[in-house]
Amino acid sequence: MKIQAAIAALALTGLLASPAFAANSQQAKMADCNKQAGDKKGDDRKAFMKSCLSASSAMAASAPMSQQDKMKMCNTQAGDKKGDDRKAFMKTCLSNKG
Repeated sequence: MKIQAAIAALALTGLLASPAFAANSQQAKMADCNKQAGDKKGDDRKAFMKSCLSASSAMAASAPMSQQDKMKMCNTQAGDKKGDDRKAFMKTCLSNKG
């Protein structure tokens, strides 16, 4: 079991340093802020999104994401995936998010 944990830690370290992780992180922030924006339109939406995205950046830099937050974000991103596809996606998603 310790070997698997060590391998997982090494793999996670490599993934966190990759540009793909940064893109996924930004996509997750955008998706979360879009959901929170609801039915706002025009300048109200633009101002909200700017505030939300900058707050998410500041929050992400100051505190790591909790396991519960990771699960919520990955569930949202998984969308309507089912069965083995969803299981594989969730495994990858949960292991990639810092």
